[in-house]
Amino acid sequence: MNATGPRRRWWPGSVRARTALAAASTAAVILVGIGWWVHRDVYRESTQIAEGQAQEQLLALVDQLEEGVVPVRRSPVPYEVVATGRRAAVAYGGGMEELDPGTRHVLPAPPKAELPAPPDDGAAWGYTTIPMRIPARHDSEPWDRFGKDGGTYPVMYDDVRADELSSARAAALGVTADAQLRVYVVVLPHAGADIAETITEATDRRLLRAGLVSLVLIAAVTYFAVRIALRPVEAIRVLTASVTASDPRERVTIPAAGHEITALATTINTTLQRLDNAAAQQRRFVADAAHELRSPLTTLLASLEVALAYPERTDWPAAATTAARQTRRLQALTEDLLLLARLDTRTPTTGPDPVDLAALASQLTEQYPLAERPLTLTCDSTAPAHAHGIPDEYERLLRNLIDNAARHAAHRIQITIRNQDAWVVLTVHDDGPGVPAEDAERIFERFVRLDDARSRDDGGTGLGLAIARDLAHRHQGTLTLTPRTLGACFELRIPQAPTSAEK
Repeated sequence: MNATGPRRRWWPGSVRARTALAAASTAAVILVGIGWWVHRDVYRESTQIAEGQAQEQLLALVDQLEEGVVPVRRSPVPYEVVATGRRAAVAYGGGMEELDPGTRHVLPAPPKAELPAPPDDGAAWGYTTIPMRIPARHDSEPWDRFGKDGGTYPVMYDDVRADELSSARAAALGVTADAQLRVYVVVLPHAGADIAETITEATDRRLLRAGLVSLVLIAAVTYFAVRIALRPVEAIRVLTASVTASDPRERVTIPAAGHEITALATTINTTLQRLDNAAAQQRRFVADAAHELRSPLTTLLASLEVALAYPERTDWPAAATTAARQTRRLQALTEDLLLLARLDTRTPTTGPDPVDLAALASQLTEQYPLAERPLTLTCDSTAPAHAHGIPDEYERLLRNLIDNAARHAAHRIQITIRNQDAWVVLTVHDDGPGVPAEDAERIFERFVRLDDARSRDDGGTGLGLAIARDLAHRHQGTLTLTPRTLGACFELRIPQAPTSAEK
């Protein structure tokens, strides 16, 4: 059994070679088109030359007949002069002798002249061109103009009236006074084509040599030009190859010239910066998660070890209460971490039915436990506020905002919901100490807690606001901290969903 290797492609793999081959192929097509056009143009010019030569000969023959001169046989083009009342031709030449017109004319005689002659309208001299069949010959020679089979050729002719000539001139031509002479001139395109063929062949040879040299030069110039143009790309490739996940700090050098390579280098640097930021954020997230998990675990472990070391002096209900509280804290932190992981990997989705955020906020207000602290929680809404989304995720978002407000509020929390243009605007405002302006965006980062929150025993894990903002972005909305004179006010803006009545 013969093993067959991978089939090799004829198209080169290098960009430089591909571009050079493409440029050479394009140039070859253009040169072939130019050569074809030159060839056709030479033949067209040769045909025009043959027609012009025949026209000049026709005019000269007519002038000779009007002077009473019988044209000579030597002529650059075939011609024949025939007249009414004559069996033989008046004159012929230029190759017509090959058809033996001495005893009988070859081309048809004209009709008799109209008597009296029509008045001269002073029109310019003109002639008529018609296709005519030349009789075939059985004894033609290879060098005969018409060949053995004759053929059909364009023939120019013009008439000369004998009554317009003097009697002496008519007698010199051998025609009667009432006869009409017709001058035929045969147009031989191949006569001019023979010359054109010689010129075309010489031109084709020169074009072929020049074309081959041009193709080689074009391919070489294109190859080296692309090679020079791709040097910055090769430098970018070498540098980006050294970038690793653990050290994405390398940056490519941006060329001074403003062209596509500059845009590519800028884009790559931006991508590397995003990777660096993501790696740094991931390292920070892992460190913060480890720190947050270590604190309750340490407290839980210390409590259990003390209880086990001194079982007779341990307040077991208090130890169990402490263990349960730290376990709940671990459970909440783990759930938040899992939710953030899911939000990072899931794409935004919308629920099948709109969610009434006003009804949801009112329900949470009624069910929220406020027994531990003397706080007042109110909800103000004037109309239903519908938005597309998942009800559980909206509930988690609102609960996180209320939890954050409850940890910092002094006496009251106010929830307001309004329909504003095409948005549902929900605000959660507390009367606590507020947030410094420089921390307005930092509080939405993961595991960020301000100093006053860290000093509390019931302080959060620093993930609530980060989860709330991610849920807002997941529903094509925004969550921001709006400036207030007293306390902190978080504003949620979600695209409004049309109700069934509005549809």
